[in-house]
Amino acid sequence: MQPIEFYDATDSRYHDRMKYKSFDHMNCSLAQTLSIIGERWTLLILRDAFFGKRRFRQFEKSLGIAKNILSARLAMLVDEGILEKVDADEGEHQEYVLTEAGFALQPVLLAMTHWGDQFRPNPNGTRLVFTDGSTGQPIQPMGVLAEDGRRLEPREVRAVEGPGFG
Repeated sequence: MQPIEFYDATDSRYHDRMKYKSFDHMNCSLAQTLSIIGERWTLLILRDAFFGKRRFRQFEKSLGIAKNILSARLAMLVDEGILEKVDADEGEHQEYVLTEAGFALQPVLLAMTHWGDQFRPNPNGTRLVFTDGSTGQPIQPMGVLAEDGRRLEPREVRAVEGPGFG
């Protein structure tokens, strides 16, 4: 009988051994989305992009992420059409800007943030208050609306197979 090899999860070398399973074979919109934005650094890069960060150094400084990981995540976001690499106004630096597909992820990040505020709150109160840009009033927590505008509770939502399901 061979001994079982255990890894110290706090050892950074452990993460190099973790292999993510591909979701390419799954006919599932959530799985396809997770294959692009499901990694934690990717979500934090997107958060920072929404907060106005555009340059590699800004992301690096904000996140404290290793350059190789940041470079790989930014390249993937550009390849997937979520960020676009554009020339900066001054100098030879390039900047990363959100595309239409990137902006479409805002409700996802807001919903995750609202979830964190509710289920992982800071004892001192809400960390960030998101407001309507034109009125300054806080936005409502993210939720699901019926076609007529009513807010639906989770148990009121059903999934029905569409034409691409089979």
